[in-house]
Amino acid sequence: MIKILFFVLLIMTLFPENTVAQSESPNVPPQWQTLAERTNYQKTPRYAETIDYSRKLDKSSPLMIFKSFGKSGEGRDLPLLIAAAGQTFTPESARRKGKAVVLIQACIHAGESDGKDAGLALLRDIAITKSRLNLLDNAVILFVPIYNADGHEIFSPFNRINQIGPDEMGFRATSANLNLNRDYMKADAPETRAFLRLWNEWKPDFFIDSHVTDGADFRYNITYEFAHFQEVSPFVKNWMNEHFEKRVVPEIEKEGNLLTHYLEFSGREVTSGIVTFIAAPRFATGYAALRNRPGLLIESHSLKPYKSRVRGTYDVFWKTLEEINRNRESLFEANRRADEETVNRGKTFNAGNQFPLRLEITQKSEPFAFKGVEYRLEDSPVSGAKKIVYGTRPLDITIPKFDEARVSASVAPPLYYIVPPQWRAVIEVLEAHGARFERTTKPLSVEVESYRLTEPKWAQNSFEGRLPVSYKTNPIRETREFPTGSILISLEQETANVIIHLLEPQSPDSLAAWGFFNAIFEQKEYFSDFVMDKIAAEMLAKDANLRKEFEEKLKDENFRKSPRARLNFFYERSPYFDKRIGLYPVGRVTSDSGSLKKSKGNPTR
Repeated sequence: MIKILFFVLLIMTLFPENTVAQSESPNVPPQWQTLAERTNYQKTPRYAETIDYSRKLDKSSPLMIFKSFGKSGEGRDLPLLIAAAGQTFTPESARRKGKAVVLIQACIHAGESDGKDAGLALLRDIAITKSRLNLLDNAVILFVPIYNADGHEIFSPFNRINQIGPDEMGFRATSANLNLNRDYMKADAPETRAFLRLWNEWKPDFFIDSHVTDGADFRYNITYEFAHFQEVSPFVKNWMNEHFEKRVVPEIEKEGNLLTHYLEFSGREVTSGIVTFIAAPRFATGYAALRNRPGLLIESHSLKPYKSRVRGTYDVFWKTLEEINRNRESLFEANRRADEETVNRGKTFNAGNQFPLRLEITQKSEPFAFKGVEYRLEDSPVSGAKKIVYGTRPLDITIPKFDEARVSASVAPPLYYIVPPQWRAVIEVLEAHGARFERTTKPLSVEVESYRLTEPKWAQNSFEGRLPVSYKTNPIRETREFPTGSILISLEQETANVIIHLLEPQSPDSLAAWGFFNAIFEQKEYFSDFVMDKIAAEMLAKDANLRKEFEEKLKDENFRKSPRARLNFFYERSPYFDKRIGLYPVGRVTSDSGSLKKSKGNPTR
């Protein structure tokens, strides 16, 4: 008895405030315990075990259906559990009966398995023990226990160096080494294409993405984040502030958890402060914001015991679903108004109506009461730098929190974009996102706004299977000829925010930035020196302004000493130079002209 009391006191000292009073699943029959529960949260199930448990739920309860929503790169089924009452197992029946559709995703980073084990327990408590049956009163739950199925089976005790438990876990990326949580816009992975089909079919009202942190130590066992700057509709943001922040978070903490927003420190040392993470569209919750839906990021704390993390994630799932069940009408209203705002914006062009493409955190901060643990800085004989050494005692300090954003790049959305038909990979990505468009039935001559992209610089290393490119973006306006079969994309649609980010080159996740248009920067015709020398002499003789420009250029020693650069100066100014180099092929149409209307074909998607 003395040893048991000592152990309890030790746990309370090491992990204060958030591990000894968390919720438990009551009255679970032994045969329905998850592997995590049966092993006291030492283990997490493999892919096959997870599928078996999911099928068992399906066979044992009329409230569950198990199915696959696609295939992984290696051909594994991507598992989906649908939990619903009243036979509302389709999008149509769910909408007809006024059910909120909640999509919960786990194991996008397959080593971060907390959401998988929490979700399996929660669905079990809905269907088998019935202790959470009320969560289906006004909601349908779509649960993806393992999104990164191939990465999940790269199973090892050494995949997560910064994480305590379980004993073994999956790998962060897919077996093709793609991070699915960077792929939502470019959609290179088959898993991403399957996810987008699932999203477009169900159009969820609320999205949850479950992760585990890396990095610093602190007392919170659960951190969370959601879009709350200009990257998301104010209707969606306000719903999250009122319902999740003010109502759900306190309820989760009543279950023995300690919560705060996602913690990303601005420097190596804790007192440097916390900087809010803004999820770009390539991330799951950044993508949800573009689709005008609340996207909740859960980041359980990697240095907490696995049980504390799983039960904390369970509590976030449970309490969030309770709030959605109680207030689904207000959620519907927020989503509807966000969609209407997006569609109505596409009806008219307004040069002053700026759409944010990039945001950055400002230097303005507010004091934040941080619940950390004691630490000290020491010299490291290994790295030669200062290292941080964490202790176990609570540390309550006030540090700055940088939680204000400003728009650093924006654009006035056009009425339409036009993409020539030869850019098939681009069109396929737009289709995957559910964008609606029409194909032109004859050649089209139309005035467009577009860009000339100059000074391209490619990344030094591959990133997510691509070689991204940066460039200077120079606006132009001209009349262009678009061939038959070009796609004409109206922004009077709910997916307009995604379309804008894909097709505006200044967006961090534009298809241009990801390298889909790299060929436009390539020169295909070249000059012979003896031919160009003669043409250059003739150009100099005929054009005094050109001669003056050339003489000024000769003041640059590198230019003056390079015969090829000197001849290229004239080649680029001659009629022989390909003026399409760097010309962005996508057109922006800001007026609905008669020629445009006559060229439209049948709508697609």
